[in-house]
Amino acid sequence: MKEVRLLLLAVMLICGVNTSLAQQRKFSVYGVGFYNLENLFDTCHDSGKNDYEYLPDGTNKWTGLKYTNKLRNLSRVLSEMGTDKLPKIGCAAIGVAEVENAKCLEDLCNQEPLKARNFRFVHIEGPDQRGVDCALLYNPALFSIRDIKLVPYIYSLPQDSMRATRGFFVVSGTMADEHVTIIVNHLPSRGATSYYREQGGLQLKAVKDSVIAVDPSVKVLVMGDMNDDPQDASMAKCLGAKRKIKDVGDGDMYNPWWDVLASGTGTLMYNGAWNLFDQIILSPSLLDRDGKKDYSSLKLFSHQIFRRDYLFQKEGKYKGNTLRTHAGGVWLNGYSDHLPTVVYLIKEQK
Repeated sequence: MKEVRLLLLAVMLICGVNTSLAQQRKFSVYGVGFYNLENLFDTCHDSGKNDYEYLPDGTNKWTGLKYTNKLRNLSRVLSEMGTDKLPKIGCAAIGVAEVENAKCLEDLCNQEPLKARNFRFVHIEGPDQRGVDCALLYNPALFSIRDIKLVPYIYSLPQDSMRATRGFFVVSGTMADEHVTIIVNHLPSRGATSYYREQGGLQLKAVKDSVIAVDPSVKVLVMGDMNDDPQDASMAKCLGAKRKIKDVGDGDMYNPWWDVLASGTGTLMYNGAWNLFDQIILSPSLLDRDGKKDYSSLKLFSHQIFRRDYLFQKEGKYKGNTLRTHAGGVWLNGYSDHLPTVVYLIKEQK
């Protein structure tokens, strides 16, 4: 498998590794990201789905021109994710949410910035009533697919027996010659009470635990639009995603975004305040919990919210907010109401 090969000195300058090791060790670095695509719909009706607002005669007047512009805009973002530290190749894998179907993903990967990197996708059509799914884009030179499955979100209350929403998209693969599993999800919106996201957190934990039970050495990344912040019960309590590495037990996970939000920034803005719903959460196997800087297997090295000036509104009432596709019934020809997130994993070359 092709790897990203960097001298330790270069990694040190980017990420802050101890200079005393610079002439002794070499490392490979991999970017893994998540991006909510904000309603990537094509212009055709999917039978059984409530996608009518994204048709040419729907409320959004969703035409071929708007669709192709949306594809072009999103492909720019996706191709640039990870390039702050890996300028020539970007991310090895990117989980996405709010995509209508496989055709949209095929059209997206055929956009020149992604086509140039030979990006592929995996996807399973889900039961969401509006028709939006989760999927994974990946660079096959850096991440190879072993298996995929879609675990349904289970509504537990009798009054919800006829409802269906996005499930948990579980992608098992190989990165840096190691077993890596990525779980992409999109928990129920804030139009529902926190109970439904807490149930989602518990179900995410069950899915994660089942993956680790099969292979205790697997590296697991849980990512998605959680519709909750890191400190909320669905993440902190139900999933067991801790704020500090020192507090992560064997059955827990680590959420590096807690302190990012506390610093005053996030991935989407509501009423002038930032939330950080777009999280990538890591299993203990991806952490340097004892502080020994042992990178003989993949470990978390750094993380970032991906920001570019073009992703923000430059003027008007919502100056400084994310530049969306639509707002207030007006087509803005933007990107998404969310910003992407990226984590960087590092492994010492032998």
